[in-house]
Amino acid sequence: MSVTEQSELPGDGRRGPRVVSIVGPTASGKTGLGIAIATALRERGERAEIVNADAYQMYRGMDIGTAKATSEERLAVKHHLIDVIGPEETMTVARFQRLARKTIADLQAAGIRPILVGGSGLYARAAIDDISFPGTDPEVRAGLEAREAQEGAGALFDELKDKDPQAASRMDPRNPRRTIRALEVIALTGKPYSASLPRYRYVIPSVQIGLDLPRAELDRRIDERTGSMFEHGFVDEVTRLRPHLGPTAARALGYQQVVDYLDGLADLDDTIADVARRTKRLARKQMGWFGRDPRIHWLEALNPRLVDNAMAIIAHADAGDYDPIDARADDYTQHHLGDVASEMA
Repeated sequence: MSVTEQSELPGDGRRGPRVVSIVGPTASGKTGLGIAIATALRERGERAEIVNADAYQMYRGMDIGTAKATSEERLAVKHHLIDVIGPEETMTVARFQRLARKTIADLQAAGIRPILVGGSGLYARAAIDDISFPGTDPEVRAGLEAREAQEGAGALFDELKDKDPQAASRMDPRNPRRTIRALEVIALTGKPYSASLPRYRYVIPSVQIGLDLPRAELDRRIDERTGSMFEHGFVDEVTRLRPHLGPTAARALGYQQVVDYLDGLADLDDTIADVARRTKRLARKQMGWFGRDPRIHWLEALNPRLVDNAMAIIAHADAGDYDPIDARADDYTQHHLGDVASEMA
């Protein structure tokens, strides 16, 4: 059975090493936890390596602004899917899905447990979840864009409501790009756009661990990290990369703000404050995204027994003890996190 054909259903009794996916907002400590888990597994005689699931850490040279793992961290635990394309190229979720699933399959075939680490929610899910990415057709897209210009976004959204009310109910009528994409998929596949939307169903047996921490602490970490980025050469990094940044890479948070600073549109202090403010906004969105996934086992990032608790969750998942549909159904993990590690010892 191929890695993309595997499935995990409630009560299937499947046992064995799960892919570990570590999620949570930016600056919550995902990289550190991933390395700590890999190290703990190694101490138990198991090999584990990290697979990057951050959309922008795949671009070469975008190191400081994307908070990539340091060279020392990468020496401690091998990382995959970092620095795999140039900043002038385009990484799509569909392309990442192919790369990630091949990497996961190769690691598992070699007896190595993959640990996904990243705050890009759709990328993290694309690697392990039942998500498909229909193709595009430039002619169909151009026709819809021309209609939007002539008839208005409202007319297209009304058409989407008629053809796929389920998809329309989950979309913003003021976002014509998404409406156009939905109508394009319907035209190309003959199926509702909602049929291609992500479903909370693993195609690769996995366990997700989410990092949570108080908003004030998260904001403090973001302020600290943003200041450190600028102290350690973020402006120089953007200056060097600017001629090579493609439209996708240029959307990475902080890069356009530094470009504006270089163009004299803002001073340095205002730029640093703006990057920090936007990063906090991103963190809120990430928590909203991950918070909708009922399968995530949430841990307090500040808990001194964080790694022990994470290892206990992984052990239970490997033993088939968890409902893969809803982590909240497992009262033991959700309500007694502080006791898990000691009881597993």
